[in-house]
This record gives sequence, C-alpha cells and structure tokens, in this order.
Amino acid sequence: MVRAGQRSLRDHNLCLVFSLIASAPAESPRSRADLAEMTGLTKATVSSLVTDLRTAGLLSELDPVTPHRVGRPAVPLVVAEGTVASLGMEINVDFLGIRALDLTGAVLAESFETRNLPHTEPDVAFLVLVRQVYDVVLRLMNDSVRLIGACLALPGIADHPYGPLRLAPNLGWRDVDVPQGMETALDALSQELGDEANPGVLSAVRSLLTDDLRVENEANLAARTEINKHRDTSFIYVSGEIGIGAAIVVDGHVFSGLHGWAGEIGHLVVDPHGPVCACGATGCLETYAGKRAFMAAAGLEPDGCVHLLVEACQREDPTAIAAIEQVSESLGIALANCINIVDVNRIVLGGNFAPLADLLRPGLMVQIRSRVLASRLVSEEFQISASTTGPHAGATGSALAVLDQAVADPTSRLWKV
Repeated sequence: MVRAGQRSLRDHNLCLVFSLIASAPAESPRSRADLAEMTGLTKATVSSLVTDLRTAGLLSELDPVTPHRVGRPAVPLVVAEGTVASLGMEINVDFLGIRALDLTGAVLAESFETRNLPHTEPDVAFLVLVRQVYDVVLRLMNDSVRLIGACLALPGIADHPYGPLRLAPNLGWRDVDVPQGMETALDALSQELGDEANPGVLSAVRSLLTDDLRVENEANLAARTEINKHRDTSFIYVSGEIGIGAAIVVDGHVFSGLHGWAGEIGHLVVDPHGPVCACGATGCLETYAGKRAFMAAAGLEPDGCVHLLVEACQREDPTAIAAIEQVSESLGIALANCINIVDVNRIVLGGNFAPLADLLRPGLMVQIRSRVLASRLVSEEFQISASTTGPHAGATGSALAVLDQAVADPTSRLWKV
C-alpha cells in the first residue's frame, strides 16, 4: 500500500478542480469561488491549483463577470485550446489514420489514407500508420503541443485496455500483439528515415505507441462521440462499415463485457442457412447488412459511396429499394434481439448507416414493434437517430477516450507538468 503524500494529494486536487472546470456547461463556466464551494477546499488552495493549471497550459481565463451581489468580479475558467493533444488512431477495412484532439475536443491535426486492408499483414498496416503518426507528432511538437496519450480503434475483439487483438475477421487478423507490432514498425521507420529522422519526435512516438497504447473495439470507441453529446443516457450505437459493430451504452458508459469483447452485433445470426460470413459462420448479420452486401444487392459497386444508394432510392429504383428492405429486416431483427436483452429505447446509426437512417427507420421500427416484448410500452418514446459525428468516428472516439482517462486519473501524463 502506498501512503498518500503531499504530491499525490495535490495531483488528486488538480484532477478534481480541472474535472469540474471541464464539465461545466459552456454557458456557465466556473470561477475560483465556485470551485471552492463545490470542493470544500479553501479559496487559497483553489487559487494555487488554478495557477498551476494555467502555468501548465491547461486552463484559460475569460473576462471577469460583474457579480449580482457585492464583491469582486468573478473570473470564469475554461479549458485551454491547442496546448495539449491526445492521439486517436483507427485501422479499418478500407482506411487507416490518426486524429489529434485538444482538451476542448477540437481537431488539431489529422491524416487518413484509403487502403484495401483485408488480408494485409499487420506489420504492413502498422508501418503506414506509424508514418502518419510521425508526421502528425512532428507538426504538433513544432507547435509546442504536449502529447498525453494514444489509443487505437480496431474492427474486431481486443482485450481491453491494451490488447492483444484477438480477432478481426474482415481484416483476416488473429492474435496480434499491437504494441510489439508498433515497436517493429517504429524500427523500420527509423531505418527508413535514416539521418533525416528527428530523434525527439521518434522518441515521443515510441513512447506513445509502445508504453501505454490503448487498444479497443472501433464501435465501442465511436460510441464515445455520442456519449459526449448525450451524457448519462442509454442506447445502442451501431457502426456500419464493411463489417458491423455495436456498442451498448448504459447511463453514459460503454458496457464492453468481461474481456472487452461485447457488442459484436455483426455476428448475430439472422438466418442459420444464410451465406458464409468472414468469421466462418453462416447467416451473420454482416452477410445481409454489411456495406458490400447491401451495395451489391442494390446493383451498385460494393466499395462505392453509400450516397449512390440514397440517390437510387430517391429515383425509386426497385433494386435499391429492395436492398434497403433487406438491410432493414435483417438489422431490425438483430436490434430487436439486443433491445430485448439490454432494455434501451434509443438506437444511434453510425458509419455507413448514418446517411441511410431515414430510409432504414420505417423498416427497423416494423421489426422492433413486432419483436420487442415491451414495444407497446416504449414505442412512443423509442428513437432511431443518425450519428452526426462524421467519418472516422473510431479515431475521434479513441482520442476522446484518452482525454477522459487523462482527466480522471491523477497519475496520467496530463498532470506530469
């Protein structure tokens, strides 16, 4: 047991004060007096902590606000912009890349590349990703941005929080030691750059990608983007990419299961006599509602843009409409099963399902009303909405996950100032 000392107590209080500032509504930021009242700390202690946080570039002051009662004007405190960054990375079936967010959630830098990755060796993909990370970190460090952590989203089941990746059927990957793969890729990048390598940047990248790199399921991380918009809510987030993933969110927290493997809705069986899935089973949801499956069913290029399917439906193309009905039926059956188990009244459609939400909603509701035992009790309040996060939600969620962990953990890099 480690005895609490002055340093650990200070770190705890820094974490507490910063968390209260970061969680304040944008329209009513908190002042030093507010923080003293909320924490029970003395005003002098709060002022000292705020000074430390400002010196570290974590906080900014707004213009003073004249109080309604007698006293000194209150100085609102907000999270600083552009001083600290977390790295969110994503490797998916048809792209990979990185997005860096600051403490406010703003994008400071990003780099994504379209790639056909199924059956590509992990080391090859890791080298491409490490090149992107190196370039982004170089830009951030040149701008004096401090890096606090990284997380990688993958389309499969991974032990959380650090891996290994157990299985990613659509990539053809199994039992991948991600930190070791990153180490190998960094060695290859160092040789590739030779004398042109920046030693400080290479060291920073190595620390981020090997020391405490988090590895999680893409859908679980993408769901965090919705949690930030709808805190303390419960819903199922469905990520429609080449494969289909899902995250179960309960009271604002992702339920990831015993090992971190929960949410594999794409491999729920909707027809035991159906086509063979990439996982080797027959009749999985992905074989009916995965992007390539429904685009081909609509008579369109399997890897084409889903907006082409929307346009075809608007033209009342019967083949496209039949494809939407196929997705609605199979996805609706799978979601109804999930709702019967986890009892939520909201579905968020992300990835390639987001632009199809208006087309899918009627058919999904037919399945939910006919198959969910309690549908008559919740049908009026049940919601199916499209995610507004945009592309690469897994990368955004990865960066947000790092920020959340850093703010909540007094031992994180955020406080090493």
